[in-house]
Amino acid sequence: MTVAIAKLIQQPLSFDEFLALYSDDNRYELIDGEVFDLEPTGLHEEIAALLTTKICVQIDKAGLPWFVLQRGLLRPSNVGMTAFRPDVAVVAQNELIEEPLWSEQSILTQGSSIKFVAEVVSSNWQNDYARKVEDYAVLGIPEYWIADYAGNGGTRHIGKPKRPTLCVCTLVEGEYEIQQFRGSQTIVSPTFPGLELTAEQVLRARS
Repeated sequence: MTVAIAKLIQQPLSFDEFLALYSDDNRYELIDGEVFDLEPTGLHEEIAALLTTKICVQIDKAGLPWFVLQRGLLRPSNVGMTAFRPDVAVVAQNELIEEPLWSEQSILTQGSSIKFVAEVVSSNWQNDYARKVEDYAVLGIPEYWIADYAGNGGTRHIGKPKRPTLCVCTLVEGEYEIQQFRGSQTIVSPTFPGLELTAEQVLRARS
């Protein structure tokens, strides 16, 4: 029995148990006590890196007191046994004073600390399209991107036939309004209006 399999048997896990087992491994996140392997492929990592690079340029140009979280967890204070690990998360530095765990660990608990998140879809697409859409909205995160480069999402989310799709979820009165972008369509981002990217550029990780 491998160490990884032995770990996964120990479910459901509390947040503290998850930290003890997985705090040094970026492949895993915890949802309602269940551990999920994020299964990052090479293209998955390229897309996350491209978004990080482009967003950092926008932050620097605008002189915003924000940064992109590199190795961190989002543990919603209103949800038990859950710790999300966003592929890209933009954090407001001036909000960190309200974060009770930040001084000791790279863990966020307040939605007000986060200005933007992006998830690159893997085989666990249900979490990105359903659970995180709900929880990120409840947390009050203004903008959430779902980069589905392989068209893995269900037809109720990306239509039929399924195609690579980038969804921009914008928070309006506590709920996300979702706009889809494909191919050569230029992405519209309320948080970063200066971004000049097409859906295809993101989904293929090509500048």
